[in-house]
Amino acid sequence: MIIAVLVVFGLALGSFVNALVWRVREQTKEGSKKKPDSKYLKKLSVSKGRSMCPNCHHELTAKDLLPVISWLGLKGKCRYCRKSISAQYPLVELATAGLFAASYLLWPEDINGGQVLLFIIWLGLIVGLMALLVYDLRWKLLPNRIMYPLSGLAGLYALVSVVVADSPVKALLNVILAVIVGGGLFYVLFQVSKGKWIGGGDVKLGWLLGLIVGTPAKAILLIFLASLLGSLVSLPLLATNRLKRNSTIPFGPFLITAAIIVVLFGGDMITWYQRTFLPVTL
Repeated sequence: MIIAVLVVFGLALGSFVNALVWRVREQTKEGSKKKPDSKYLKKLSVSKGRSMCPNCHHELTAKDLLPVISWLGLKGKCRYCRKSISAQYPLVELATAGLFAASYLLWPEDINGGQVLLFIIWLGLIVGLMALLVYDLRWKLLPNRIMYPLSGLAGLYALVSVVVADSPVKALLNVILAVIVGGGLFYVLFQVSKGKWIGGGDVKLGWLLGLIVGTPAKAILLIFLASLLGSLVSLPLLATNRLKRNSTIPFGPFLITAAIIVVLFGGDMITWYQRTFLPVTL
C-alpha cells in the first residue's frame, strides 16, 4: 500500500516537475531579447497559474492532466492544437514515481522516528533535483529560481540528519566538511578556468549536494561517481563523432544521479571499499 501511494504521489509530482521546468524557462526567457509581458507572467505563476499546453497555451482540464495516461491516450499530442508533446513529460513522471518507490525500498535506515521526517524531506529533494536535472539537460543551466529554494530544503535535511544522529556534534562536523568537499573542488576549478571547465551553477550544486550526502567520504564518492558517469556517457559520443571535442555537456545531471546513488547506497559502497582495499591489520 505504501509503495502504491508513493507511486501515485511520484507521478503527480513528476507532472509538477515538468510544469515547473517549463514555467521557470518561460518566466526568465534566457537567451531571448523579448521578455514575457505581465499578463502572461501571471499565467505562469507556479502557485496560481493554471496548467496549459506549452505550444498553444490553451488551459488544460482534468482529463488532460492524468500523468502518463493522458499523454498515451492523446498519442503524445495536445488535444486542442494537435502539436506534439515531448516524451519528456511521461518519462519524468515515471522516473519520479520510480525514485519515490525505490527510495522507500532502499532507504539505508529503518524508516521510523526521526527517519520518517528525513525521508519525507528527501522526497521533496527528489522533486527539486529532478527539476534541476531536466532543466540542465535541456538548456545547460541550473536556475537560481529552483536552486535557492532547494538549497533551503537541503539545509533542513542536513539539520534533521544532525539532530537524529547518534553523535550530533560529529554529524555536524561531517556535514560542514561534506559541503567544503562538495563545492570546494568545483569552486577551485571554476576560478582556475574562469568558468570554462565548469559552471557557477555546478559549484552551487556541489555545495547543495554536500548538505545532502552529509559526510566528506560520501562527498568524495559523489564526485567520483559523477565523473565516472560523465565519462561513460561522453566517451562513446566522442568516439562516434556525435559529440565534438569542443562541445559542452551539462554536468549537473551526472552530479544529481550520483547524489541519489550515494544517498541510497553510499554507506554500503564505502564499507565495501574499506573492507576490500583498506583492511585493518592488528
